[in-house]
Amino acid sequence: MKKLISLMLVLVMAFAMVACAQPAATTEEPATEEGAATEETAAPAEEGKKLKLGFILGSREHAFYCSIEDGIKAAADELGFEAVVLESDLKGDIASQRIEDLVVDKCDAISLACNEPAGCTNAIVAADKEGVPMFTFDCTTELTDVVKCFVGTDNFEGGVVGGKATIKALEDMGKTDGAVIGIIGYPEPQSCIDRENGWFSVVNEYKDKYNLTIVNIGNYKGDADTAQQLMDGALVEYPDMAVIFTVGDPACIGALAAIKNAGATTKMIGFDANPEAHEAILDPENGKIWFADVAQDPYTIGHKIAEEMVKYLTDGTVDDSKILIAPYLVDASNAKAN
Repeated sequence: MKKLISLMLVLVMAFAMVACAQPAATTEEPATEEGAATEETAAPAEEGKKLKLGFILGSREHAFYCSIEDGIKAAADELGFEAVVLESDLKGDIASQRIEDLVVDKCDAISLACNEPAGCTNAIVAADKEGVPMFTFDCTTELTDVVKCFVGTDNFEGGVVGGKATIKALEDMGKTDGAVIGIIGYPEPQSCIDRENGWFSVVNEYKDKYNLTIVNIGNYKGDADTAQQLMDGALVEYPDMAVIFTVGDPACIGALAAIKNAGATTKMIGFDANPEAHEAILDPENGKIWFADVAQDPYTIGHKIAEEMVKYLTDGTVDDSKILIAPYLVDASNAKAN
């Protein structure tokens, strides 16, 4: 009898073990299917992850770069990327540090206004080696070929526009024999070098014809106060200077003050067509001096460089390695009131 009871207990325990094992197997199978479903939804999220793009402006003290930033932010809203926007204060060493910061911040691509190529090209090359595609806008570098795309004004053509306006002003003033003309430059950014070269390509053609004295007033280094000091000195030596061309509107702001202080009749053409240029051109008094400006389209530059970065990161191509936006002349006929 005891043996029969023991046998029945063994059978009951065995059945219980089998019965308990069955739910465990049933529970594992859905868990595996659920895990597979989770992996399938994660993959598209990785492919469609939000891009983080880094941008380095020259300086927010310049309205031109603020307009570029507006274009970048508009592109970010439209194309759905995160924009990290810094500034370099127009200095190569600061631009280098900003590039390093954006690499550490894990930006998918970086673009910058390369105002001092010698000071930041090494950082551009280093970032490229880290696998971060590099782009430039407004100013670029010729010291490396790793830049995927540059978007900016056709600055040489802008200088040509300024040169033609300089000669026309002389003709309108009747000063086509022995006039003195000048230029305030900034020979560090390639963009400003191109503007200067474009201007000289025009005025040099008239040098002998109109017996011109062409004065290189100096490097204003992107600073209005420096431009004023340079213009003060130029007017001491050449008080009858007829027309000057500047490679940037901040130079015009300083030069305008110097011309007014000296009571000179010098006329002036700037470059950028920032809001202060439009305001000066339309002003009854200031417009007699600052009468024209070469206009850029900074908003489009900012928007377009962002588009090219997204395009490159999406399909590995750009529309072109160099995309130039045509400049045009602003004067009293088309200047806009703020």
